[in-house]
Amino acid sequence: MKRRFVRRLVPLVAAIAALTAIPTASVAQGGTPPRPPGPHRQFAVGPQYDSTHVYVEPGTEQAFAASWVATFGGTTIGPNATQVTPTPSRTLSELIISPVGTLSVFDYTTPVPHPFGTERTGWLVTDLDEAVRAARADGAAVTVAPFADPIGRDAVVQFPGGINAQLYVHTTPPSYPGLASVPENRLYLSPDSVGAFLRSYLAFTRGRVVSDDRRADGAAIGLPGTTYRLLRLTSGFGTTTVAVTDGHLPHPFGRELTGYGVPDLGATLKRAAGAGASVLWGPVRAGGRDSAMVRFPGGYIAEIHTDR
Repeated sequence: MKRRFVRRLVPLVAAIAALTAIPTASVAQGGTPPRPPGPHRQFAVGPQYDSTHVYVEPGTEQAFAASWVATFGGTTIGPNATQVTPTPSRTLSELIISPVGTLSVFDYTTPVPHPFGTERTGWLVTDLDEAVRAARADGAAVTVAPFADPIGRDAVVQFPGGINAQLYVHTTPPSYPGLASVPENRLYLSPDSVGAFLRSYLAFTRGRVVSDDRRADGAAIGLPGTTYRLLRLTSGFGTTTVAVTDGHLPHPFGRELTGYGVPDLGATLKRAAGAGASVLWGPVRAGGRDSAMVRFPGGYIAEIHTDR
């Protein structure tokens, strides 16, 4: 009878040990017990409030803004000399509100404090502190803790794969017009990092995978005659394309942050060239659309494509 009881007890003890081992180890290392990502409310406000962060070469902010507006249309707010980081710095800051996307432009007159300049986008969220907590729970790292800026509060988070995004709220909620086309956040990831990225990014954004093409035409990323994996995602923060590659990319692919959809690519490229921009690649046709890579004054590189 005693032997039978022991045989039944051993599996139970092992199961209890397995359930408690990880949290106990985590606390012993000074952290908190991990918890799986859970559902949370939608933090996105709208894609017109999600700006690409453009760091231009010193002294070129006005040339860049003029070129962009001449190419796509839109309006500007600024420039204003201000400090937008938690440690001392100075930048000319300008907001461009265009039909194809919103841009936050920074022309620094001091060195840029680390890690600023590595974030790709600024996302307006409904609640900054709750969004930061949710990002952590969903597997992102908070690389810049919440801080105050002249018009609100901000934080920077990093998703697996090294993808940085700035979260922000304004003291006075902004009001921007809707977009003619929603821009694409363009990411390049390795096969080793894409799985962890998708789990974290989709959980936080409450997004979904629209398509997953494992044999996309490499001409779209400067590699005609090859294929790569291309994922398209959507969420309240807009659209995201993820190119999964071996990292053997020709310049300038991987340097662009955002892709912009237009009804007539040829006409757009003509306007861009007349406004001081230069075409670095294309136009090429791949995946059912035409696209090109364009460098604007100040060094900003953008992908421009026909809007399907």
